[in-house]
Amino acid sequence: MKRFLAVCALSLSTLTLSACAGFTPLYGRPGVEGGLSSIQPIASEGRGGYLLREKLDDALAYRQGTQASYRLTYAINEQRFARGVRLDNNANRYELRMAVTWQLADATTAAEVHKGYTEVSVTYDSADQPYAAIAAQNDGQERAAAEVARKIQLELATWLAGRKPA
Repeated sequence: MKRFLAVCALSLSTLTLSACAGFTPLYGRPGVEGGLSSIQPIASEGRGGYLLREKLDDALAYRQGTQASYRLTYAINEQRFARGVRLDNNANRYELRMAVTWQLADATTAAEVHKGYTEVSVTYDSADQPYAAIAAQNDGQERAAAEVARKIQLELATWLAGRKPA
């Protein structure tokens, strides 16, 4: 009985692995990794713009001082909504919505090659102490910027993977 189960398990694993023969991960496609690192994010104004540029530098693995093939510009719209209200009618929970409209342009010709819109929402608690409330708001802004950068990275990797090699 044990031998029969072992043979069944081995044949099932062989069948499963053979079904994945044509699968190539996104990061394994030609031109994706090198293409992402050749995109230079240009920061927009404000703290959110600076945070997003930092997160995009990390997500795209852009190396400062190298010649960029593309420039990524963006505009950020942040909105904050009170979501949790205490008995004294003060908010104790907030939602931060970060909406980013971005354009990817060729670095030499400045022609737009791709564009998109990315929106995320994060929530955070607001404490009674002023410093803790500011720290919570800043943390929410950092988390929103990190999520936007991750979504933009995925969109750009998908676009690069679908392009014909030059």
